[in-house]
Amino acid sequence: MANFNLNDYELVETRIAKFYALYEDGRIHTENMTTKEERERGLWVVKARIYKTLEDQRLGCPTSTGYAFEVDGGYGANKTSALENCETSAIGRALANMGLHGNKRASREEMAKVERGVPAPKADAWEAPLINWAEEIAKLDDANGARGLYALAKAENAPKAVLDEITAKGKALSEVDRK
Repeated sequence: MANFNLNDYELVETRIAKFYALYEDGRIHTENMTTKEERERGLWVVKARIYKTLEDQRLGCPTSTGYAFEVDGGYGANKTSALENCETSAIGRALANMGLHGNKRASREEMAKVERGVPAPKADAWEAPLINWAEEIAKLDDANGARGLYALAKAENAPKAVLDEITAKGKALSEVDRK
């Protein structure tokens, strides 16, 4: 049994409403990052980008990003709508990364996954990794994205070399952001 109360966590829809109330020209953009291999294993990976202004959108400079994964099947939303659930989680993480969250950083949807006991998917020792880290690192376009990818890599028990490479790319992107 979980040691938390789901009612203490904010819904993603509440975060979205806060965002649009603050940034009327804002945009939430999601992208299905799922590879063919991940789909064959019943997994979904989604990246969300948050833009506060039309200028941010024009320049392609998101304020924050967030990643999420979900697994097909089980019960609840993932029984029929794992991709949609994954998209919602990615949006919630991206909004939290820009500071739009209640008194808890995790969303209610994320904590419901914890309550269900959904483990992070792991590659079998004899199979290729679920995530092509080199491709994901190459796609990074901001420091917040690097932080999200680092968290995902850590959760996936990626090799230290991958974590080091993500850290280096994140530092380089931070330097660019400061200029």
